[in-house]
Amino acid sequence: MKRYWYEGFLGFRYLSASPHRGFVSLIAGIAIVGLALGVAVLIIVLSVMNGFEEVLRTRILSLTAHGTISGIEGRIPNWRADIAKLQVFPGINGAAPYIEEQGLMTHGDKSSGVQLRGIDPQAESRVVDLSPHLLSGRLTDLTAGSYRVILGKALAEELGVKVGDRVVLIVALGDVTPVGVLPRMRAFQVAGILSVGMYEYDRRIAVMAIQDAAKLLRMGEDVTGIRLNLVDMYAAPRLVRAAALAIGGNVEIQDWTNEHVNFFRSITITKRILFVMLSLMVGVAAFNIVSTMVMVVKDKRRDIAILRTFGSSPASILSVFVVQGSLIGVLGILFGVVLGVLIAVNLQELVHALEGIVGFKFLDARVYFMSDLPAHVRATDVLRICGFAFILACISTVYPAVRAARLLPAESLRND
Repeated sequence: MKRYWYEGFLGFRYLSASPHRGFVSLIAGIAIVGLALGVAVLIIVLSVMNGFEEVLRTRILSLTAHGTISGIEGRIPNWRADIAKLQVFPGINGAAPYIEEQGLMTHGDKSSGVQLRGIDPQAESRVVDLSPHLLSGRLTDLTAGSYRVILGKALAEELGVKVGDRVVLIVALGDVTPVGVLPRMRAFQVAGILSVGMYEYDRRIAVMAIQDAAKLLRMGEDVTGIRLNLVDMYAAPRLVRAAALAIGGNVEIQDWTNEHVNFFRSITITKRILFVMLSLMVGVAAFNIVSTMVMVVKDKRRDIAILRTFGSSPASILSVFVVQGSLIGVLGILFGVVLGVLIAVNLQELVHALEGIVGFKFLDARVYFMSDLPAHVRATDVLRICGFAFILACISTVYPAVRAARLLPAESLRND
C-alpha cells in the first residue's frame, strides 16, 4: 500500500510545475482543456442525434399507427368483423378503420397536393390521439355528411385558409359524363388546423370523416385498411404479421419500423460517422498528453535520477508517470462530461438565444422536418465516450513513462 501511495503521490505532485506557479502546470492545463473540449463536443453531437431520433419517432407515431393491415387491391370489405377479432388479439390495444388516397385541394387560385385520410374519430382515438396536436377544432366535428376537413398547419398556410373557409378536394377517380371523364371533386369546410411539428406531415395531411371519404371515393362500405395500436411498439413486425394471419391473411401489412426505415437508418448511420469523425478530435486531444508527458519527463530528469539512486525500480518510475498521465486524462474527461451535459441539457434555450441575437433560424422545418434542436443525453453514450477517451489517455502515457523508466541515473545527473 505504501508503494502505491508513494507513486500516486508523486504522480499527483508532478501535475504542478512548481509550488509557486499554481496547481496545474500550463502544459498539463492545455492537455486537460483540449481533452475536455473533445469529450464535450462528442457528447453534445451524439445527444442532438439522439434527441432528433426520439422526436422524429414520437412525431411520426403521433400521426401514424404502429401497424396497418390493408387490402391487396386497396379495399377491405368485411372490416367490422376483422376489427372485432383484432380488438381481442393479444398485444393489440386498439384497431380503427381508415380510408386513404392522394388528392388535390384548391382554394381560390391556390392548389396543393394532399394526403386524404378518412377516419372514425371515436375508433381513431384508440389508435392515435390527435387531440393534443389540434390548434383549433375538434375531431368530433368530423361527422358523417358534414363534409368537414381538418388540415395540417403548413397545408392551411399554403392554401391561405383558416377555420370556416371552404376548399375543394379533387381526386383522380373520374366520373364519365357526356363531355368526357371529369375528375371527382367535392367542397369541404375547414373545421380545424392540425400541427404535428413535422413539415412533411403538416404540409400534406387532410383528415375527414370516413363516411365522407367513402362517398367521395365511391367505396361503399369498404375501407382501405385497419390501423393498429400495439402494447409493445418494438414488437410491431411480429404482432402485425400474426394479426393479419388471425383475420385470414390475403392482406398487405406494414409497420412503423419498415414504413419509415430510411429515416431511422440514416440517423443511425450518421451517428456512427459522427462518432468516428469526432473521436479523431478526442484522439488528437488525448495524444497531446504525449507531448505534455515528454516535457515533464525532460523537466524531471534530475528527480528521476535521485529516485533511482534511492532505490526506486524502473517499474516504480514508470508507474509515477502513468499515474500523472492518467490523472490528466481523468480531469479532462470529467470537465468534458460536465460541460457537454450542461450544454446538451440547455441546448434548445442556447440555440433560441443565439437565433435571437443573429436574427437567423438555424433549422428550417421544410428541410429538417422540425424547427427545434432537441438533445437527449444517454448514459450509455457518455460511458462509451468516457471509456474511449480514458483508454486513449492511458495509451498516450506509455511512451513517456517507458522513456522515464529507462533513464540511467548517472547519465541524467551528468547531463544536469
